[in-house]
Amino acid sequence: MVFLIGEIGVNWNGDFEIVRKLMMISKENNLNAVKFQSFSKEIVSEHPLADKLLDSSISSKNICQIDDLAKEIGIEWFATPMHIDAVDLLDPYVKRFKIREFDARILAQNKTNKLIEKIFETQKNVIISSQSLPTKLDQYKNKIDWLYCVPKYPCTLNELDFSKLSFFNGFSNHCQNIMAPLNAAILGADIIEIHITLDKKHNFVDNNVSFDPDELKQITSYISLSKKIKT
Repeated sequence: MVFLIGEIGVNWNGDFEIVRKLMMISKENNLNAVKFQSFSKEIVSEHPLADKLLDSSISSKNICQIDDLAKEIGIEWFATPMHIDAVDLLDPYVKRFKIREFDARILAQNKTNKLIEKIFETQKNVIISSQSLPTKLDQYKNKIDWLYCVPKYPCTLNELDFSKLSFFNGFSNHCQNIMAPLNAAILGADIIEIHITLDKKHNFVDNNVSFDPDELKQITSYISLSKKIKT
């Protein structure tokens, strides 16, 4: 079975009613988890939408409410920590961590940084997005899952090289075409991560790489069907 992740990320603008709806839609469509991000002011200080990013960032101000909502709805949540303090903040609440493609480039050079080391110290499951082929990380005790990812927002279907997928555990999508995650499922991806949004007409930051509720329903229905056919 595919482990399906709905990337809420920065598509909620700090509005808990939007988060609730996105969690419920994810649950109704049989997603296994939803994912967020945790920024620091320094990381987004020069971004033109810094305020929106910080409003959507998991922080000490909202983490308890996010956790309570996820428990109420019955869906797992986790996040991508982008600064060291976020790892300690998230650790008591999550089963796994995500390392973004930008940080995974360091691993591709057989190097690490303080953030990556801090994540591995938790010994929890780590999901890593990467365009480069996975790096052996035998020195760590974590269960590590690698997702093939093209870090372009958005990328086209032609820019995805699905021949690489056999080297990865799964796929992280930034393509607007629903055939991208469907191809990944058909080709045997164990984990598929897709960005989700409540409304593409709204001014959510990642809408250009996100699927709305109708598209999400299509994707999950087709993935379920493909797996039934495959078995």
